[in-house]
Amino acid sequence: MENFNLPKNILDFVAEKQFVFDDIGMSNSSVLVFEDVVLKIRDDSDFIKNEHRMMDWLENKVIAPKCICDYSENGKNYFLMSKIPGKMSCDDEYMQNPGFLVSTLAEALKKLWETDISDCPVKNDLSAMLKNAEFRVEEGLVDIDDAEPETFGKNGFKNPEALLRWLYDNKPEEDFVLSHGDFCLPNIFIDDGKFSGFVDIGRMGIADRYQDIALCYRSLHHNFSGIYGGKSYSGYDESMLFEMLGIEPDFDKIRYYILLDELF
Repeated sequence: MENFNLPKNILDFVAEKQFVFDDIGMSNSSVLVFEDVVLKIRDDSDFIKNEHRMMDWLENKVIAPKCICDYSENGKNYFLMSKIPGKMSCDDEYMQNPGFLVSTLAEALKKLWETDISDCPVKNDLSAMLKNAEFRVEEGLVDIDDAEPETFGKNGFKNPEALLRWLYDNKPEEDFVLSHGDFCLPNIFIDDGKFSGFVDIGRMGIADRYQDIALCYRSLHHNFSGIYGGKSYSGYDESMLFEMLGIEPDFDKIRYYILLDELF
């Protein structure tokens, strides 16, 4: 624990407790998982403020962690929160049962869409997201090495600036719902055979429903094909998600929101 030089405000809660590192996912945070709480250590950002606001608003609406202690010093944020029960939906147990997994993810999406957003405090519509993306491009914060192979280069966009221009020029109409914002398998938890909650809600807010559909679609493809972890799984077909959601897929929107995510 000493390696992190944790401030006293946090040590008061976790001193002497055992933990493991959570290194799954694409987060730039250090995540320490204790038996009953989770500590996230990260650089201060607007997404942190959004996460705190949404945690307060989500009370009795959608299952998500609750803030226990929030403290910042020297440009670092230490965020201690309650622990969602269960395992990540990318756990081997669920990957071996694609029908159950996809139906549970569809259930989680529907819970978001059924939530009344009339007083939601965070709006992550395309105007807000593109403004944020523009800042990241201008500040050189986009990691093109972490993008899909076809996004940049010979058959893709020349650079993040070109992608940003395309996103501005091709904005689709929006159908607003409560969106997780980063609906990838490590952020959706399952316990005792059912959806048990969301984590990493810093991008949660009002947005088009395809923000989540697109990233769920991509995450399922990556996890089943073995891009993450090197192990592939059988029995999954991309049509399963849309069948369980009861929708006809809009692949233009899916592509748009996946490309937008390349700038984050």
